[in-house]
Amino acid sequence: MVEENNNEELRHLVRIMNTDLQGAKPVQYALTGLPGVGRRTAKLIAKGAGVDPSAILGYLPEEEVAKLDTAIGKFEDIVPTWMLNRQKDLITGQDKHLLGTDILLTFREDINNLKKVRAYRGLRHERGLKVRGQRTKSTGRRGSTVGVSRKK
Repeated sequence: MVEENNNEELRHLVRIMNTDLQGAKPVQYALTGLPGVGRRTAKLIAKGAGVDPSAILGYLPEEEVAKLDTAIGKFEDIVPTWMLNRQKDLITGQDKHLLGTDILLTFREDINNLKKVRAYRGLRHERGLKVRGQRTKSTGRRGSTVGVSRKK
């Protein structure tokens, strides 16, 4: 771990990409607070920005936080396409890495598109059933339990 500077004060919340991240954590773990960024992605972003991944995020100066922010924006250029979370987009055909609210909105849009074209997966989503081929006879039950009536 990197030694903390006592003359600098720890910022408990650091704002990156319109998200508050925990300043007490190391950079590679604090960046995982962004939707679409895991541990491996966060480490690559930190290295791409020239920031020590084990440095505490709250002690970084504003210039290095700005470097992290720009590195997140350029993540698609840093890594190979197999590491991106949106390969061959259905509409544009491009390879992208979605972050923040974009990942949630795109996921919801994809499910609505499946429902609209009446695909099998869309119908399963509509009915609230399992989508990926799991068995449904005994598991995945929701709601109140229905008791068995006894013989009189």
